[in-house]
Parts: sequence; structure tokens; C-alpha cells
Amino acid sequence: MSRSLYKGPFINSKLLKKITSMNQGDTKRTIKTWSRATTIIPIMVGHTIAIHNGQSHFPIFISDQMVGHKLGEFVPTRNFRSHIKNDRKTKR
Repeated sequence: MSRSLYKGPFINSKLLKKITSMNQGDTKRTIKTWSRATTIIPIMVGHTIAIHNGQSHFPIFISDQMVGHKLGEFVPTRNFRSHIKNDRKTKR
């Protein structure tokens, strides 16, 4: 279920303050965030944001195609380890 249109997209206020201050100062550095639910807006394009996946922060460069998506969509939270094949099992 999506967010209602009259509310607008969810953007973490602390993250928005950091990005606007970086845009005004023309500085580029990695921003750490735990807010995976934040929607990417056009002023974030060109910044590198380190998004928390539950264990560590993954740096993600924001591009034009990411606008409208959530930050959490671009960071994997689970590691898949392949299924054990039958012939690999130890035989007695």
C-alpha cells in the first residue's frame, strides 16, 4: 500500500538538512543514514549516501534513475548461500 498523495513522499528531516547544507556549501562527502524508508528526491542526485543494511553501511551513489524509489531498495539485507547439492553430501 502506497503513501497518500496529500502527505507527499517521506523524507527523513535530518537527512534532508544534511543534503541541503551540502548543496549550499558545494561539498561532497558520504552521508550515513539508517532511514531506509526515505524516498529519493531530485536534490539527492549526485550524492553518495551510506545506507545501513542491519550490519554495516553500504555507500550508494544516487543517480537520476533512482528518483522516486526508496533508499532501502538498493541495499541487500540477506546473503544467499547456495543450496547443498545431493552429491556433495558425505557418503558412508
